[in-house]
Amino acid sequence: MFHTLLLVAHVIIAVSLIGLVLVQQGKGADAGAAFGGGSSATMFGSRGSASFLSRTTAVLATAFFFTSLTLAYFATQTSAPRSVIERVQVEQAAESPRIDEGPSDVPQLPPR
Repeated sequence: MFHTLLLVAHVIIAVSLIGLVLVQQGKGADAGAAFGGGSSATMFGSRGSASFLSRTTAVLATAFFFTSLTLAYFATQTSAPRSVIERVQVEQAAESPRIDEGPSDVPQLPPR
């Protein structure tokens, strides 16, 4: 259950991070303001958008990093039986002979 929630959060963070990076302007975007880009009339002010968007990007990148590490940790864990009944079933399966092996005293035909 926790693994699924973490995976959903990871995907949401990844999509948000991609969208946020695509919304940001590059360093050379100031030259576009001379041709009607209107960078000074933004919602966050002329300089406020850069700091807000870059801080949000840093927070999302950190969250993406930690969810990636946590998902990698969960992927390396082996699943052990949780109840006594599951343990008995696993032990019985390990002790029972395989069906395809057959008894060893039956002569085998040579391969063709």
